[in-house]
Amino acid sequence: MLNNKLLPLLLSLLLVSNSFSQTIDKAKLDNYLRLLESSNKLMGNVLVRQHNKNLYSRSVGFSNIKAGTRANGQTMYRIGSITKTITAVLILKAIEEGRLQLSDNIKAYFPSIQHAEQVTVNQLLNHHSGIHNFTGGNYLGWNTQPKNRQDLIDTIAKGGSDFPPGTKASYSNSNYVLLSFILEDIYHSTYGEILKAKITEPLQLTRFQLGDKMIDPQSKSLSYNFTAGWDAAVQTDLSIPLGAGAIVASADDLAKVLEAIFQGRIISAAMLATMEEQTDGMGLGVFQKNILGQNAYMHDGAIDGFNSYYYYFPQDQTLYVLLSNAKNYKLETVNETILSIVFDKPVKLPVFNTYAATAEDMQQYSGTYTSESSPLIIDIWVKNNFLLAQPHGQRIYTMEATAKDEFLHEETNVTLNFVPGKKQMILKQGPQTIVFTKQ
Repeated sequence: MLNNKLLPLLLSLLLVSNSFSQTIDKAKLDNYLRLLESSNKLMGNVLVRQHNKNLYSRSVGFSNIKAGTRANGQTMYRIGSITKTITAVLILKAIEEGRLQLSDNIKAYFPSIQHAEQVTVNQLLNHHSGIHNFTGGNYLGWNTQPKNRQDLIDTIAKGGSDFPPGTKASYSNSNYVLLSFILEDIYHSTYGEILKAKITEPLQLTRFQLGDKMIDPQSKSLSYNFTAGWDAAVQTDLSIPLGAGAIVASADDLAKVLEAIFQGRIISAAMLATMEEQTDGMGLGVFQKNILGQNAYMHDGAIDGFNSYYYYFPQDQTLYVLLSNAKNYKLETVNETILSIVFDKPVKLPVFNTYAATAEDMQQYSGTYTSESSPLIIDIWVKNNFLLAQPHGQRIYTMEATAKDEFLHEETNVTLNFVPGKKQMILKQGPQTIVFTKQ
């Protein structure tokens, strides 16, 4: 029979065996990130911490290409929907202070919202409200203009409800904009001031705030999209996303906030457990995910060419943060590759630019392509020695040559095979194959 006194030791050893040691292959991480940067796949900041100490940190690319400013550890990025984790914590903090309850409905705050008498604070937090996501539709037609509280509430109310509250989950930015206004109402202060009082000042942070208008240009990052080179992205006015996506932070300061949250230094352990509990795959501002055999709490964000991820592994207090202002590659693959190196798991680094197609080679593919089996109409052209593809009504995709007459868009896993002699283009994506003819 196993000696009960040995159980704690054995459990401890098991936990250690499932985590990584504090010695990680920094050279391999450097090589991987250098490869992504040199291949125009990524710009941004990567940070790995354990027990509140940095194990690895690296910045790649530029925070401002035109000014020639390279990113560094002080660079601040729009963190997008990771802001929701922070907003959820502020709401849970207010509940601990007795200012509201998870079961409160929102009618007193937003009488114009459909089903407001049924929608609860908890349903806003875990995306069970049914309130339509206001950032769909024609959002990109007005998102660069500042909006006030009434503008946003009217827009959200106009969107109505997608399903009866509490019946299922559907991610909606509307939920967290409304939570921002609830915070402002109960504290009689702005969201930015609440953030400062409850998080920024107690943790003594200098690079963590709402909005970026007052940030020193040397610390502020711009964002970019890749189409035949890096193009500056259009910027959302951060008066719009508020607690759904308007926080700007450096990787270091974001990490300090996340560690304080998940180690019970902002809200209690009991409230943290409530936050982490998943219903239909949704926690309160946080998701649970198994990655590479490890349990983690996480959130991601995407706004205006900025992309962000964090994974917190509670068993050994390990934190991974990626803040990016430019990407031309699938970031889930980046995350998995970096964490594979961190966890000392087998990983093969990618090979890019496997075939050198010249502009002259690619000009023969230019034209407009249609198909009898698909409504898609796709324009193909060459710019700056890149092959570009644009389905009508969609964005432009930069295709990478992988073989003669073959091009790949890695993020969407779309392959284009050209047959110049037949004026054909064969599109493959997963199990789907569509033959197009040049017009």
